[in-house]
Amino acid sequence: MNSETREKLSPFHTTILVYMIQTGVMALILPQLLAETFGTNGWITVLGFGLISAVNILLIGAVYKLGKGRSIFQILAQSIPKFVLVPFYLAIAINCGMLGCLAGKEYILIFQMYAFPTTNPMEFKLIMDILVFWLLTKGLYNISKAATVFFWLFAWMVLLLFFFYVDFNWSRLTPFLFKGGHFSYLESFDIYSSFLGYEILLLAFGYMNQRTKFVKSALIGNGMTTLTYFYLSMITFGIYSLGQLKNKAFPVLEMLAYIRFPFMERMENLLYGFILFTSLFSIVMYEWCALEMLKQIFPKLKSNFLAFIVMAICYLIAFIPDTLNEVGDWLSTLSLIECGIAFGLPVLLIILLMFQNMGSSSSYEKNAN
Repeated sequence: MNSETREKLSPFHTTILVYMIQTGVMALILPQLLAETFGTNGWITVLGFGLISAVNILLIGAVYKLGKGRSIFQILAQSIPKFVLVPFYLAIAINCGMLGCLAGKEYILIFQMYAFPTTNPMEFKLIMDILVFWLLTKGLYNISKAATVFFWLFAWMVLLLFFFYVDFNWSRLTPFLFKGGHFSYLESFDIYSSFLGYEILLLAFGYMNQRTKFVKSALIGNGMTTLTYFYLSMITFGIYSLGQLKNKAFPVLEMLAYIRFPFMERMENLLYGFILFTSLFSIVMYEWCALEMLKQIFPKLKSNFLAFIVMAICYLIAFIPDTLNEVGDWLSTLSLIECGIAFGLPVLLIILLMFQNMGSSSSYEKNAN
């Protein structure tokens, strides 16, 4: 019996894993999206997006409870024929794999633009993909342990916001709510995509200890993400005017550039490197999701071989979009699909489980008679 079979995710590991999946490079863009979409005091809407994701987590928890801890693959296979499930699994694998691939490309392009403008970004992407592949081969439990270690290397950065209290001006948080914004559903989905990642818990049922209150753990992790985004957005809105926020592509990075230490120049480059820790686990978990789906389609192939194929294909696809705008357009489309999966798949599973439980009850009554 291997360690992946023996070891189960603890509540603490689950909380940190959810937080690390959700918190990523989108944090650098979030204040600008909030200002553009909702206008003045757009930072308040972060709480609403956090609430929506909490409702989605409760739906996932309902699947876990109704299914009594069974994996979603067992639930689906009981009611849906395999020839229907194979293209379904493949579609989810492609979407998740592409999300991880392009999230990594987005991070690399921003990092290259600010720190190494003359270096080929695909060289950095290759190094990142090798690290992602290495983590994939270690299994979910070891990924969660690594996420916990990297969490402590990243979490302290929230304290850096204290540097900006001197420049924070309450008058910029005007009494007018949502003035000057240009609301669109597409941009709202882009904002909500910064909370995505928790839906991968659907594939982690088999890795949960039956005594683990994983829904509570996931809600705590989502709450930590919501508070982090809320605090970051409020500080950003209090430092920049609405017009400035709309015109700045990466306001958080520009804020970090104002931090000065006597022993170091270009502090933002070092700090941006720390964001790699959380971006990495968003990428790893989406690729892990794609890998789990492919295991159902190709059960006879070794997991490490499938992981290599996934990462090789993702690396090749990453050559196609070569600008941030192109990557952003791809991510917007893929995130929209992922939002549909995040809500639609739990609803589908709950419906199937209700019918399955009704069928089990009917069979029991017939046998009793």
